[in-house]
Amino acid sequence: MTKLLLQLRILECRPLLVWRLFPSIPLVAEEDSATLRSSKAGDDSSDVLVESIFSAVADKVSNSGSPLTQDDVLRAIDRGGKDAVSFDSNPATYWVLDPIDGTKGFLRGEDALYVVGLALVVNGKVTVGVMGCPNWTNDTIANEKDDSSAACNGHGILMVSHLGCGTWSRRLSAEIGQYTTAPDIWKRCFVDTCSVVHMARYCIPDSQTWDMIPLSALFNSTAGESDPENENEILLLSVFCGSLCKYLTVASGRASVFVLRARPTTEIKSWDHAVGVICVQEAGGQISDWSGEPLDLAADLTSRRIIYPSGGVLVTNGGLHDKLVEMISANYK
Repeated sequence: MTKLLLQLRILECRPLLVWRLFPSIPLVAEEDSATLRSSKAGDDSSDVLVESIFSAVADKVSNSGSPLTQDDVLRAIDRGGKDAVSFDSNPATYWVLDPIDGTKGFLRGEDALYVVGLALVVNGKVTVGVMGCPNWTNDTIANEKDDSSAACNGHGILMVSHLGCGTWSRRLSAEIGQYTTAPDIWKRCFVDTCSVVHMARYCIPDSQTWDMIPLSALFNSTAGESDPENENEILLLSVFCGSLCKYLTVASGRASVFVLRARPTTEIKSWDHAVGVICVQEAGGQISDWSGEPLDLAADLTSRRIIYPSGGVLVTNGGLHDKLVEMISANYK
């Protein structure tokens, strides 16, 4: 657990890289250094943890200026914290970072899925996005007959997107034998082409069940292969991770639809969606709230940390979007 905690904190230091490369652009991120600072003032084992994190970060970040200090690392983490920057109603340019989406999966270790995601928002629109899923494999979502997932073959996936330039992916790593090397090949990603609602492949948040989704009034769900002849049943995929892994699944053509229900007790955070939005859109998909309106990343005027989608979030391959909005609206209570 100590090793996993160390890895977790190292990933949370990614704001340091953004800070050094783009010092004038604000950052909105999930984490701050409060826990680390309180640990630093504690027992010797906590001091060792902070020192280990600092050493690992210093080893990865080149520093041509003054020597990097522990306080530099902690301040970099705080740069994305909730009190780091205050916006107003004017358009803004800022980064949105989730150092680990799917923390529960990350802490489980082994091959559990988690995603690191970074997006650049300009005047309310996501213009650049990159996300990586180190444990993604070509059978992460079992559907061997679908060639649309070819861009995701291998172990681990890096997905990048730029407004107007499409969504592209490559392997993070590959098995390297004595006579082989890992090819650095980028492949364009496209959503699937399913246009029949009951034949689409769906995913929902790990914390929600199918009966919470309005579509459950029309369709039963199955975790096995659905019968194309059964128009009352849909295939519900098991995608264990946070929201970004579901976006990645749709953008890569592995799933057709991701549906999330907004709940009064749970805030929907911008970093769980921003990078996924551009990756799916540039792959040919569509994202909206349940009323069909685009997600408003500037709805939280002062901090840009929370979004308020009406009903919930709907992510689709585009071809199914209008049909599903109509079905959800008709059955949403």
